[in-house]
Amino acid sequence: MNEKQILEKNENKRTKCTVYTRVMGYHRPVESFNIGKKAEHHQRVYFVEKTKNI
Repeated sequence: MNEKQILEKNENKRTKCTVYTRVMGYHRPVESFNIGKKAEHHQRVYFVEKTKNI
């Protein structure tokens, strides 16, 4: 089964997820952002810090 088929099969089990992000020292839901802030949030680049092997 590919990803699309799995999503279609489980469509009835899916629920809306509220995404929060930290803004100016407190957490706010992304869905309450204005258009510009939503675009800025979408363009963020996440990184994974590499650990040093000791």
